[in-house]
Amino acid sequence: MAQSGAPAARASLESGAFTFHYIIHNDVCYLTLVEKSYPKKLAYQYLEELQREFFSLYGREIEQAKRPYAFIKFDTFIQKTKKLYIDTRTQRNMAKLTEDISEVHSIMTKNIQDVLNHGERLDRMTEMSSTLTAESKKYAAVAKDLHRQALIRKYLPLVIILSVVLLIFLVKHWLF
Repeated sequence: MAQSGAPAARASLESGAFTFHYIIHNDVCYLTLVEKSYPKKLAYQYLEELQREFFSLYGREIEQAKRPYAFIKFDTFIQKTKKLYIDTRTQRNMAKLTEDISEVHSIMTKNIQDVLNHGERLDRMTEMSSTLTAESKKYAAVAKDLHRQALIRKYLPLVIILSVVLLIFLVKHWLF
């Protein structure tokens, strides 16, 4: 059973041509039996409306209830509310379903927008990756060029001195 303050537990159970829908909230089970074709959303809205009204009227008395029918007076509210929910095509119920559809539509729109934004970020990351790859190739080329220049600076004086010594040596041996 649900604990006080915890979200309401809910479930549906199909049995032949009918479906049981129930919500458990603060140790009270709200149960309805409807035809299988009855919209699940409306069934849960009906139960939630019963749950809100029952808890607002009898919430403090639930723990002290000693007999099974302690809250029989609540039946009048149940019957009035049931009349509102019996025909799924009434303006009130259609408005509730339309509201739910609008809510689902807005959630789906937000999800699609999030996916598109995620795609844009992936495109930007791909672009940044390509730029990084190009820049790293430039860096590698510059580093290679700098390495070559460093080698030239390091060994050029030695090569020049050796070349001059060799040239002097050759000139002395061939000319003299």
